Amino acid sequence: MTFSIAARCPATGAFGIGIATSSIAVGNRCPWARAGVGAVTTQHRSDIRLGPIGLDLMARGLSAGETVRALIAASEFPDQRQVAAVDRNGDAAFFCGPKIPSLNTGHVGRGCVSTGNVIANLGVPRAIVEAYEAAQGMPFAERLLAGVDAGLAAGGETQPIMSAALLIVDREAWPLVDLRVDYQEQPLAVLRGLWKAYEPQVEHFIVQVLRPNEVKPKAKPAAV
Repeated sequence: MTFSIAARCPATGAFGIGIATSSIAVGNRCPWARAGVGAVTTQHRSDIRLGPIGLDLMARGLSAGETVRALIAASEFPDQRQVAAVDRNGDAAFFCGPKIPSLNTGHVGRGCVSTGNVIANLGVPRAIVEAYEAAQGMPFAERLLAGVDAGLAAGGETQPIMSAALLIVDREAWPLVDLRVDYQEQPLAVLRGLWKAYEPQVEHFIVQVLRPNEVKPKAKPAAV
């Protein structure tokens, strides 16, 4: 019940995932990324364990394709899983289990991969990748959001989506962006609003960790 895009930014080497679903709290279960390593999505009967394992495999040097194959080979129920990965070289791969009962597929683009299940039509992942690629030159977060927005516009899920997430890792061990809408109508619109509010503070949150003495105090409100 999910559609997503995982990508590597060619300009910065950052990894990011934009994702949406009709079930609750997709950001807690399906998107996984590690700076300098790669990104993994775990969808349909989501096996949360596969995300960290996939990142560990890529950290050891496995490609996205090798990682996806290893995850499926080790899974107890591979025929029910949908997994995708993108690695540090920008190579991408996906797997859709043959016993997923709904419409499902994936599409690989330049440094990105989209997968979907319980989707309205088989063109949704391709539409996501095409929108992401067409947004070249925009900030990475905006490209990811453009992708999932296009997936919704292309038909999205067969059920109304209720949760969405945006995850980006860059140079540090912690996420650069980790925004989630856990259960709300029109979650992609809400997620974009969260990003607009968060974007001006991204650099601040890095500085306060690495160089806290450089953080400027907020100006006091003027006396009335």
